[in-house]
Amino acid sequence: MIQHPPESIQPSQDYDSALESAASCWNIEPEYFDIWGNVHRASSQAKQAILSSLGVPTATRESLDSAREELLWTQWSELVDSTIVLGPESQGFPIQVPELFTVVNLEAHFTFEDGSAAQSSSDLATLPDHERISIRGGNFVRKLVPLPAGAPLGYHNVEVRLVSGGQTVASGTARLILCPGQAHTHTGKAAGIAVSLYSLRSDRNWGCGDFADLRKLIDWAAADLRVSFIGLNPLHAIPNRQPYNTSPYLPVCTFYRNPLYLDIARVEDFAKSARAHRIYESARIQAQVAEFRDSKYVEYERVYRLKVRFLKLMFRRFVRELRSNTPRAADFRAYIQAEGELLNRFAVYCALEEAIHKQNPDIWIWPDWPAEYQDPESDATKAFSRKHWRSVLFHKYVQWQVDLQLREIQKYARQKGLPIGLYHDLALATDRCGSDLWAHRPFYVNGCRVGSPPDGFAPNGQDWAFPPPNVVRHKQDGYRLFVESIRKNCKHGGALRIDHVMRFFRLYWIPDGLDATQGTYVKDHWEDLIRILALESVRNQVVIVGEDLGTVEPAVQETLKRFGILSYRLLYFEKNAAGDFKLPNEYPEKALVSVTTHDLPTLSGFWTGRDIEARRDAGLLPDDASYQGQWADRGRDKQKMLDAFSKMDLLPPGYPLNAWAIREFTGELHYAAIGFLTATPSQLMVLNQEDLFKEADQQNLPASTEQYPNWRHKMQVGIEDLTTLQSAIDCSAMYRYWIEKTGRAENR
Repeated sequence: MIQHPPESIQPSQDYDSALESAASCWNIEPEYFDIWGNVHRASSQAKQAILSSLGVPTATRESLDSAREELLWTQWSELVDSTIVLGPESQGFPIQVPELFTVVNLEAHFTFEDGSAAQSSSDLATLPDHERISIRGGNFVRKLVPLPAGAPLGYHNVEVRLVSGGQTVASGTARLILCPGQAHTHTGKAAGIAVSLYSLRSDRNWGCGDFADLRKLIDWAAADLRVSFIGLNPLHAIPNRQPYNTSPYLPVCTFYRNPLYLDIARVEDFAKSARAHRIYESARIQAQVAEFRDSKYVEYERVYRLKVRFLKLMFRRFVRELRSNTPRAADFRAYIQAEGELLNRFAVYCALEEAIHKQNPDIWIWPDWPAEYQDPESDATKAFSRKHWRSVLFHKYVQWQVDLQLREIQKYARQKGLPIGLYHDLALATDRCGSDLWAHRPFYVNGCRVGSPPDGFAPNGQDWAFPPPNVVRHKQDGYRLFVESIRKNCKHGGALRIDHVMRFFRLYWIPDGLDATQGTYVKDHWEDLIRILALESVRNQVVIVGEDLGTVEPAVQETLKRFGILSYRLLYFEKNAAGDFKLPNEYPEKALVSVTTHDLPTLSGFWTGRDIEARRDAGLLPDDASYQGQWADRGRDKQKMLDAFSKMDLLPPGYPLNAWAIREFTGELHYAAIGFLTATPSQLMVLNQEDLFKEADQQNLPASTEQYPNWRHKMQVGIEDLTTLQSAIDCSAMYRYWIEKTGRAENR
């Protein structure tokens, strides 16, 4: 993709100018500004490494110029691009033709996704010229082909033919994606409560929150809070291994979900399996479940292992039902057919991982598998799939059960009066040793990792250790994997948070061999991606929230607003140029507001400095000066927050306005903080359960692994205690008061 106007390739004056031109052609940004306003120029080393990872020869000036010319030639010598994404304002789709084609008729045959068709015919000479180029001794012109009247939104195909004297002189086909101008929007203001599903504590779960707990949480949220939605952590499939593989933001697969959340008792085959019942009711299993339930933290591996044991018992019973061809069996087959190769590859990966690890317990990741199984299309992999068809089918069965339960939960939430229902979260990352990379390797770039430049929370930058997307391959394939990632995470929900929405515009690439301070940004086909996001949002009736924290260009936020995608604003970060906290009326309307995220301190933790102490205990602070500096900064922020609450008259008369004198997170501060955010004009407001119940520990401490129980904290208030424990009742009543007072319950 070329961002500058096309022009003939002229030999570069020297190697540096050739490198700069090539970097521009492949969308490598020459510089970026950090959060302090400092400019950072991409080094020649970084540009060379990124270009090499994209397959561009960088050895000489001549090789760079040649690669640039080849790219330009490819883009202009093809009659039509492989994928075209258009919005409602588009007058037509572009084609590229040699200027010598003058007396030629253009025929366009459209096949729409519903099976209908249309066609058009035009005199090529009558179509207006839009761009021209001279390259390799030829002149080319770009023209726009009109779309048929009333062409529907969706994923279509178009075949273009140039006909002269009854003969086809050129032809090409494209995937034509027609998109709306904006994403689906929610009318009015609303509020929600966010939970980490695994953290839900109850008297009946197996030591990890599940869909049955979520159902009970919906009952409470609908009756006691009057919220419009329940926010959830990403439900993606993860390895469920402690301490390195429990992050919901580093999944093995972004298309399918974690079976850990299944309510085993609600699976129909559990009720039909006498053996499963008998084993579950045994004293040994009951003692094990009680141990998991009583543990301070979520025991991912042990809970998952136990649930898989019962799922396999139930699956054996279901296989008999498959042979009988019951209505349930037909539903399962329909689910498999609808999911297609995407589910098949995921299931084969899961079956291979299980079999290889069982054979050799020291092998944990697919890059260590025998070479013949590292390719999903190899003969060995296909033979394994045929031989171990039951194991592959089992993992498809498990995902079917997850899909059934989640669909039921979303339906239940709507029935209980939550107009949005579930608010899902799509992670940015995917584990480089997970299913996505194994199954779809050509869609990722080898030789670079994604991260973020230095900022106040990570002075040395962040290296997230997963590869960036291959934007060329994604477009050539019609963005099919991107579409599936959005569609599957919209499924069974009413809102979707896009983690690090800047990914659609650019990502910070760190070449192998360099650290996170030496990377630079690489642009993506942002307009195509945002338009497709809007299309899937409208089709699924899902509100989109773009997490736009960090180093964000103003144009990005303007684009999100134009497409109806809500911005993501946190109390901690919303400050003016003087460093004071913005008042509620200064927040944007087109936004979701919250106090914090999983990676940042809770309200109580912020006020008491629990996060600072946790970083010191984990050895993440380089020295005592850094520790003291963080406390000094926190003291100033606390005072400014107190001042903001005072300006809004949210504190009682006589309340001390000296933050250094207030060591605990008091009820008055709790009342003020929630009142402050609900008073903003922003369309959506969400409160984490930790902040509702004044919990001090955050779910994740960035840069830590075994030093901190990341993603394992359980909710301090059990599901059964939400309506009986007086402190929980008081907190709920306070939140409901603010929801009703600020008009966020009017849509209920």
